[in-house]
Amino acid sequence: MAQRDSDMRKKPNILITGTPGTGKTTTASALAEATQFRHINIGDLVKEKNLHDGWDDQFDCYIINEDLVCDELEDIMEEGGNIVDYHGCDFFPERWFDQVVVLQTDNSVLYDRLSKRGYSETKISNNMECEIFQVLLEEAKESYPEGIVVALRSDSIDDITNNIATLTHWLTTWQTVP
Repeated sequence: MAQRDSDMRKKPNILITGTPGTGKTTTASALAEATQFRHINIGDLVKEKNLHDGWDDQFDCYIINEDLVCDELEDIMEEGGNIVDYHGCDFFPERWFDQVVVLQTDNSVLYDRLSKRGYSETKISNNMECEIFQVLLEEAKESYPEGIVVALRSDSIDDITNNIATLTHWLTTWQTVP
C-alpha cells in the first residue's frame, strides 16, 4: 500500500482560503510568523513568476494559470511546513493539505473592507455573493476530506488572534500517522 504524502512529510501544510477581504493574508502571515512555516501568497506568486494567462479587466486581476501554479509548488509542498493563502482551492491537489481553513466574514464588515480596497461595484457585488452563498466553503468541502476542512470567523482582530491560537495549537499537535 502506498503512503499518503502527509505520512512522509515531517510538517503539515495548511491552506487558508475564503472570499477576498476575509483576512487570508493577514492570518497566513501571522501564523507563519508564529510557527516559522513558509507563507505562500498565491496572488504574489502568480505576479512574481508570471503564472497567468493575462489580465481580466472586468475583475481587475490576473487570470491565473492553475497548472503553472501547481507545477511551481509541487516540490515545495512535498517538503511540508507551508501555509498557502488564496481565494480558490479546488485546483490544488488534495494530497497537499492537512488542514483547509475557510475564513468567513460578516457581510457588513466584508463590504467595508472591499470598499476600502477600492474594488469596483461589480467586484464587490461578486465577492459579496460568494460570501453570502458560502461558495468557498462548499468548494473546500467538495475538494477535500471532511475531517480537514474547518470554517473560522474572521470579523475582527480578536477573531484573527483566536484563529492564530487555534491553528498554532493544531500545528503543535499534528503528527503523521506511522
